[in-house]
Amino acid sequence: MPRLIPLLLLLLLLLLLSISISFAYPLRTPRSLAPFARRLRPRAPANYDYETRFFQQRLDHFSFADQPPFQQRFLVGSATAGWGRGDPIFFYCGNEGDIEWFAANTGFVWEFAPRFSALVVFAEHRYYGESMPFGSKERAYKDAESLSYLTAEQALADYAILLTDLKKNLSSENSPVVLFGGSYGGMLAAWMRLKYPHIAIGALASSAPILQFENIVPPETFYDLVSNDFKRESVSCFKAIKESWDALEAQGKEHNGLLKLSRTFRLCQNLNNTDALSDWLDSAYSYLAMVDYPYPSDFLMPLPAYPIKEVCKKIDNYAEGTSLLERIYAGVNIYYNYTGTVDCFDLEDDPHGMSGWGWQACTEMVMPMSSSEENSMFPAYNFDFAAYGDECVESYGVKPRPRWITTEFGGHDISKVLEKFGSNIIFSNGLLDPWSGGSVLQNISDSIIALVTPLGAHHIDLRPSTNNDPDWLVKQRESEINLIQSWISDYYQGKKGASNSM
Repeated sequence: MPRLIPLLLLLLLLLLLSISISFAYPLRTPRSLAPFARRLRPRAPANYDYETRFFQQRLDHFSFADQPPFQQRFLVGSATAGWGRGDPIFFYCGNEGDIEWFAANTGFVWEFAPRFSALVVFAEHRYYGESMPFGSKERAYKDAESLSYLTAEQALADYAILLTDLKKNLSSENSPVVLFGGSYGGMLAAWMRLKYPHIAIGALASSAPILQFENIVPPETFYDLVSNDFKRESVSCFKAIKESWDALEAQGKEHNGLLKLSRTFRLCQNLNNTDALSDWLDSAYSYLAMVDYPYPSDFLMPLPAYPIKEVCKKIDNYAEGTSLLERIYAGVNIYYNYTGTVDCFDLEDDPHGMSGWGWQACTEMVMPMSSSEENSMFPAYNFDFAAYGDECVESYGVKPRPRWITTEFGGHDISKVLEKFGSNIIFSNGLLDPWSGGSVLQNISDSIIALVTPLGAHHIDLRPSTNNDPDWLVKQRESEINLIQSWISDYYQGKKGASNSM
């Protein structure tokens, strides 16, 4: 039976990730790839000095009922030299995870804030990290009633209230705010700029799939792009992965076939069927496409530079007599065990899993995904909304509302709408990132800008700079800085003009 984003991952993206992926034949429900990626073991940002603070938030911003508040965690940079009243505030819209993890992986904001004497703030998304309504994750995630306040709308209202109060307490109401976010956080940054233009003067939305919703982009887009990344490195690797699904199913039906599969893939528990193993492989390929960075990283897992190339080397270069599935194992071992420290793999222990995203994907963040026979290396399937909805009812007791997110934030006819009513948003995307297919890839106006890099991966521009950054990445970041500089200059010029006219 198809499994919903097994308490997923979100998704991861989401990342991840989504932001997405479950592999049951013939149906496949997007499982945990929230467009966003995250790790459950956050690390403190090295060299990023900040204070941890908490702000009392309303549980429901859209009701006047007397409800218990909760404490929202946020990080405030404490080493921004020269910041004073009226100077800019760089505000990161927290994703579906621990805010310290995002702060550690968003070096771009920390690194160029001093150019503007900007105060850096990272705000945690409600129901993630330590920002738990009802006092604990157990109570917050108890049922549909307690989870009902976990929405993008409530999160954006949190950010707006937090910013307004922070500026007041700092006696800096005139400070211009620039929003930042990657993946789901990028979606939030773009949507917040549109919903609260009086709160923030602009937004950098990196790898933000705001169009990955019903009847906007083809549902095959995500998996076709994942497949293209592998085909780009090696056609034979692409073909081997495409053939491996049938080989896996066939072996699973053999006498002792599931036991053989468990041993081939070094699983901690013997398989009862092939579904979990298919999910596990699917996740590896999808995340590899997201983080196909040109340098070593540990964003999702410790990985070498150009990890897809390394995976395909393992799949393509094999000893005589090695089976197809043994080659597949050698490849995905790059993703799950590059350090060589894992003795066996527990398929029930998803290293990216977050049940909060499972709820979001079952309510408003419905991102239909299919797999095409011709272009995909994954088994062909069509998104089945009815079955998806049944899983959501079974898992959370709710039915998805696939049209709500575009009703609330838009998405259809995006160019016409944003050209007329939007301004000061950068949509940055790397075309190796499968989430780029659901983002804005062309300039819409002079101030709604798309920065697209053919060799970029998942919000690589927001990651800390390294000595191995390619020239195109350095230039992309400089373009972003120049655009942000123009927003801030225009803001101060406007303030000056308004003051002189009084």
